Amino acid sequence: MTATAAELLASAPCGVFSVDVVSGKILYANAAAARITTRSRDALVGTPAAELFGSEFAPVLAQLLVAASDSDSPIGATAQLKGGPGSASSTAVSMLANSLRAKSGATTVTMTLHNETERRVHEKDLVDARRNAEAAQDDAEAALDRSQDALGQSEEARKLAEAERTQVQILASTLQRTLLPPILSAPTGMNVAAHYHPASLDEVGGDFYDVFPLDKDTWGFFLGDVSGKGAGAAAVTSLTRYTLRAAAVFDRDPVSVLENLNTVLHHEFHGDDPRFCTVVFGTITPRPNGASVHLASGGHPPAIRITHDAGVDFVDTTGGQLVGALSEPHFVSASVTLQPGDVMAFYTDGLTEAIVGPGRTRFDDDGSLEAFVAGKGPTTAPKLVDDLTTLLASFGDGLQDDVALLAFEVPPAGTAADSLDA
Repeated sequence: MTATAAELLASAPCGVFSVDVVSGKILYANAAAARITTRSRDALVGTPAAELFGSEFAPVLAQLLVAASDSDSPIGATAQLKGGPGSASSTAVSMLANSLRAKSGATTVTMTLHNETERRVHEKDLVDARRNAEAAQDDAEAALDRSQDALGQSEEARKLAEAERTQVQILASTLQRTLLPPILSAPTGMNVAAHYHPASLDEVGGDFYDVFPLDKDTWGFFLGDVSGKGAGAAAVTSLTRYTLRAAAVFDRDPVSVLENLNTVLHHEFHGDDPRFCTVVFGTITPRPNGASVHLASGGHPPAIRITHDAGVDFVDTTGGQLVGALSEPHFVSASVTLQPGDVMAFYTDGLTEAIVGPGRTRFDDDGSLEAFVAGKGPTTAPKLVDDLTTLLASFGDGLQDDVALLAFEVPPAGTAADSLDA
């Protein structure tokens, strides 16, 4: 690590620990870690990481360290952090663990720690910035209407409002990127492609997706849509993504993963600001002549499968209920076998509910999605995502909600696999 990199790490706004996998002790802690834990850096170094959390989190932390050390992908979790010496208070935190293997063979896990209270303050700042921009824009338009004599002054106010709105768009775009994986981990021998289409540059959307390895043979994936827009939806999206990844580490059964997410969302957002989502979670295990897919749906549109001979069908998950809305919802599972040349695609309802005709006629009211896909014949994951992306662009103003797309493909025999994250 260069001196500059070390300085950046030491002054990072989030807490950073380096934990030895064998002993579980903290080898390094930055200044933010000391602030969040209300302990000095010297006191943290050498302390078992488990001692910073409640006893109920010890086994979770142990599994988190093992899972992170065995995986190239980050692993997330939430926990209650104990107060400093002599304090009975606790702090809600979220963490993300990444493994690092030294040339000597030793393995450490780097854990980033975020104070949930500070995160919510940041979300409020985003909301306030958005409101300020809208208020400035309204003031500028009202000034133009009131008097031609005030044109110069109004123009200056309009420019200021546009500058603030641009800043909000930058903040929204930056936050949106943090909620989507920078790259997808394709299952061995398979192709994967994805695309995210925001309906508005001014607001953070609630659609999300991810693909990640659970072990050397099986990959997990999910795609969903959180209710609402803006910073509040972003907070739920972030919590949902971390919860799904963490839940899959302990029990990869798709229904169990959705039940775990429902427990978290219903507990956190059942009051005056209820939040819920539709989501499909599943696992993919590549086989010598195809792949096995096991999935469960919570109120989400059905996956669509395109076979190697141009057959098209939907995966029946009818009856799955929204995640987070009920204390004991019902989720529906299904299993699908993909053959060489088959493609399976997932999407959010911004695609099917795009307005395409008079009387607010929606795109898929008459089964147009199935017809569109069938018209493309045998396809690949990247080609299908490209075709659907072009379709989204053709909707124009009729596309009123964000859309997330995710597709898997078992390449025909003799065809090399590739991956694409659009």
